[in-house]
Amino acid sequence: MSILFKNAAVLTRNDSSYEVLKDAYLGVDGKVIDYIGTDRPDRHYDEEKDFGNRLLMPGLVNSHTHTPMVFLRGIADGLPLDKWLNERVFPIEAKLTAEQIRVSSYYAILELLAGGVTSFTDMYFFPEETAQAVKDSGIKANINKYILCFDDNQTIEESMIPASLDFYNKYHNTCDGRLKVDFSIHAEYTNKPHIVKEYSRLCKENGAIMHIHLSESKSEVEGCIERYHKTPVEWFEELGTFDSPTCAAHVVWPSDSDLDILKKHGVSVVHNPSSNLMIGSGICPLRKILDKGINVGLGTDGTASNNNLNMFEEMHLAAIVHNGVNHDATNIQSHEVVDMATVNGAKLQGRFDTGVLKEGNLADIIAIDMSAVHLYPVFDYLSILTKSVQGSDVCMTMVDGKILYEDGKYLTLDEDNIVKEFKEAVEAFY
Repeated sequence: MSILFKNAAVLTRNDSSYEVLKDAYLGVDGKVIDYIGTDRPDRHYDEEKDFGNRLLMPGLVNSHTHTPMVFLRGIADGLPLDKWLNERVFPIEAKLTAEQIRVSSYYAILELLAGGVTSFTDMYFFPEETAQAVKDSGIKANINKYILCFDDNQTIEESMIPASLDFYNKYHNTCDGRLKVDFSIHAEYTNKPHIVKEYSRLCKENGAIMHIHLSESKSEVEGCIERYHKTPVEWFEELGTFDSPTCAAHVVWPSDSDLDILKKHGVSVVHNPSSNLMIGSGICPLRKILDKGINVGLGTDGTASNNNLNMFEEMHLAAIVHNGVNHDATNIQSHEVVDMATVNGAKLQGRFDTGVLKEGNLADIIAIDMSAVHLYPVFDYLSILTKSVQGSDVCMTMVDGKILYEDGKYLTLDEDNIVKEFKEAVEAFY
């Protein structure tokens, strides 16, 4: 199947510089972009779509989330991280079943696709259910079966490690590569050193990506220093976690030496502005992280600490919050935020053939309806993308050359049935 989009505005990227081609053509052949230009291509396409007044851009990558947490949307407002977890979230999660995770995964993917997300990095339990939702929907994802350990005497055989390895071996690189499996350690404060050390060794042995929470709150860092006389970053480094490509969510409270360690090991940081603000964890030193040359993605976190999966809202916050905090309107640039939401996220997922619209890349593409009244006039497309566009302005989401969502309709999922099942599950639980 081949598709030619015509009369569209197309967001292209050369090195770190963006350019918008107007009245342009973008051709897709199978899974791959095979043409971008302002002249009509010579070849024939099976289908042509007139995308006048629409902007084509790379699909968004939600680089850290807990998608089934849509089941807990808004359940724990007004609590700091420790109380948010221990008094509200953990007690509810302990009662959730695989069936509730199943319906929640499908429901979350509806929200992601409608908001222009073509790939997400997830951390939650019963990941087999999320894997099935990824398979059926056509979206991309990096998921995992994360580990927890609260017992100093727990053996490797008794730990969650064997189940995590089984999940990796069964699901990694399935769905024609759309589904990747990472290794994952929930956090320093939810694990013991001997388990983390062995699991980190196995991650390296398997050539996998590691996904962790890191230095999210001040109390987390202080607690780690009290327990081990090390920061969480130093602790994970000593245990070999950073010997694998690592996706570290939050990083709100790193020291300067912590950032040196992250840079040395090529660790990617995921910025979660909504979650960090809502829980009161703080604001990560994004400019310092970027200036270190550290790869930074963008994520919503789960809806219990955000209330939505809207990546355009995260882009908006990332683009303005740091300017205000640092009293510097130039602190974070729009092109840096677009990078975080697209190509940087693809990189931390180990997906190097997407994240940028260019010939030869996989066709992970979204379209923005630029006819909305809040999107005119356009003097600067990147400014509009990071500070004006809403998730509801997305009018098409394509993954691997297949349109999954268009003009309010889901082409691979039964929206009515998914919503019905989800609402029934919520009402029965609460």
